[in-house]
Amino acid sequence: MTPAQLRAFSATVRLGSVKAAAADLAVTEAAVSTHVAHLRRELGDKLFTRTAQGLAFTPGGLRLASRAAELLGLQDRTILEVRQAGSGRRLLRVAASSLFAEHAAPGLIELFAGRADDLDVELSVHSPQRFGALLVNRAVDVAIGPPPATAVVGDESMPVAMAMNCTPFLNYQLIAVVGPDHPLATGAAGGAGVRELREQTWLLGPSAVGRVGMVPSVLRCLGVPEHNQRIFQSHAAAVEEAKRGKGVALAVAFAVAKDIAGGGLCRLDAPALPARGSWNVLALADREEPPTAAELRRFVTTPRAIQAMLRGTGVTVGRFRPAIHVTLWS
Repeated sequence: MTPAQLRAFSATVRLGSVKAAAADLAVTEAAVSTHVAHLRRELGDKLFTRTAQGLAFTPGGLRLASRAAELLGLQDRTILEVRQAGSGRRLLRVAASSLFAEHAAPGLIELFAGRADDLDVELSVHSPQRFGALLVNRAVDVAIGPPPATAVVGDESMPVAMAMNCTPFLNYQLIAVVGPDHPLATGAAGGAGVRELREQTWLLGPSAVGRVGMVPSVLRCLGVPEHNQRIFQSHAAAVEEAKRGKGVALAVAFAVAKDIAGGGLCRLDAPALPARGSWNVLALADREEPPTAAELRRFVTTPRAIQAMLRGTGVTVGRFRPAIHVTLWS
């Protein structure tokens, strides 16, 4: 059983066809079929059959899919660790929900990375639904976001079940805000009814996409139709649009406290709000957890870390990085 064979099978499972797997791996369909045939002979299992609806996987095929992702992730992690040992540097790969990444991650990671000269921290934004698979596949070392819905983690295509460490570290409130010129601003103290809120234009950040997290939960609770939702590239951009009276925005309370105090925003007393959530650090169980991930889990609960997340640490112009999909602190 070789890494090439496992990659071919894993791509076939993930993409649903040999043709798509070949295109993804930049090889021929014959090469993918050959790799799968070797696995079938070695394991004594058909792994999958073709049906009118697509590929139908055997129980053994599903088990191999899970193990293949785990083994390939472990291989990539080993290569990374060997290279780090040779260069004298360590890399911590952090996956975060978009809400945490925008509002709290910069201060935390800047402070954490600054504690050691040999440590680089890479932050990438993902849906919380993918956290379990990313950790099991060793694509990231730690994930930060809402608490997991269940004890079993994984995604639809590759079922996995591994023990996870979950460390809650920061509670927050999600509130609804409007600009001072918005029609609802005059009655903010008295509250707005559910029906009235449903008819408003909702200005939302990227955390509104998907079904996991506080923002999607509030939208479902209020029954806001999709045609009344406008999604922006950042939560800050949505709040700025709300300041101009363009609609209602959902915001993390501590992030907009100054705007509310200064009159730039008005807080709505709305049903289902404020919604209370928590951010958590997820990592593989102790035996599988990288040392830097365990170090971050311990650090996030300290007073210095909490203060940095709420207020930021401040960075010099030479260390500043714009908000993009992947950010590297070193």
